[in-house]
Amino acid sequence: MDTDTIVFWSMADVFYICVGGSTFMFTSQDDRRKLETDMRKAGRLPPGQSATLKFPVLHYGSVPSFDPEEWTLRIWGEVERPKSWTWTEFQELPRTKVTLDLHCVTRWSKFDTLWEGVALKSLVEAGIIDPKPSARYVMQHCENGFTVNIPIEVALAENFLLATKFDEAPIEPGHGYPLRGVVGSIPGRKDLKDLYLWKGGKWLRGLEFMSSDRLGFWEQAGYHNEADIWKEQRTA
Repeated sequence: MDTDTIVFWSMADVFYICVGGSTFMFTSQDDRRKLETDMRKAGRLPPGQSATLKFPVLHYGSVPSFDPEEWTLRIWGEVERPKSWTWTEFQELPRTKVTLDLHCVTRWSKFDTLWEGVALKSLVEAGIIDPKPSARYVMQHCENGFTVNIPIEVALAENFLLATKFDEAPIEPGHGYPLRGVVGSIPGRKDLKDLYLWKGGKWLRGLEFMSSDRLGFWEQAGYHNEADIWKEQRTA
């Protein structure tokens, strides 16, 4: 082998470079640690969290199937006019993109994630959804009877999205395809309430506007109802 030859190969998360007979090793952990240090210095890493370069898949139950001919999204409860969209109709609603830092209650944080979908805030501002003055909470109803509750001010904030795409591609089934609620942090936006990721429901099928709060699936199981990442509100 020529002494100037460069050989690159990898095994799992370990990467090797051979240059002129010398082998150098580095790992994705080096990048992760640097990211974690940078995010902590920038004030973007909440207490008790660790940075990840991956996107862990965590959910209760099996991944449901999706039939675009049968799928609908319903809006009901404390609204002037209940609504229902087919998958085709939902694709025609105003679209938006948002970059979010995600923080999971299981203590991983993923930064600068790009999402695309429909902002509930935009639908309300356009009069497509018209909540009654009595509407104070929103329950996300998902496949398999799963539910997630959030205050209406969170549902109508810029850091909550009805997402269909992640990183310019359709969301993977394990992450909530075809539609999920996603809530995260927008760097520098201290005016927004930052919640743990479980407050966005995967495989979303309906939004119920409510005058009073009801606990969702994980909240009934002992998770904190408010889920503020900076206060480490993980369990009740």
